Amino acid sequence: MAYERLVRKLTHENLWLYILTLLSKRPLYGYEIRALIEKEFGFKPGEVTSYVVLYRLERAGLIKVVEESRSSRGPSRRYYTLTPKGKDTLKKAKTFLEELVSRLA
Repeated sequence: MAYERLVRKLTHENLWLYILTLLSKRPLYGYEIRALIEKEFGFKPGEVTSYVVLYRLERAGLIKVVEESRSSRGPSRRYYTLTPKGKDTLKKAKTFLEELVSRLA
């Protein structure tokens, strides 16, 4: 029970950390982010939850949205990209987690 709670807190409840990590590699659109989280980190966040977190990250200035038209036939897509503030926040979070893990070892 305690282990399952820890996993939930470190995955679903800290979804922003996974999103920023993926966006540090390249701009992505919403559905793509959700699919990559499942592929690379092994858990599947809720669709609505992912978009709520993206909205909050944008509002906090950690990411920005770029509308891009991919084809003349299809609708434009909203691509999310990391801002300098987002890069700094991700760096601080990784440092904190590395220090925490070293203390637990």
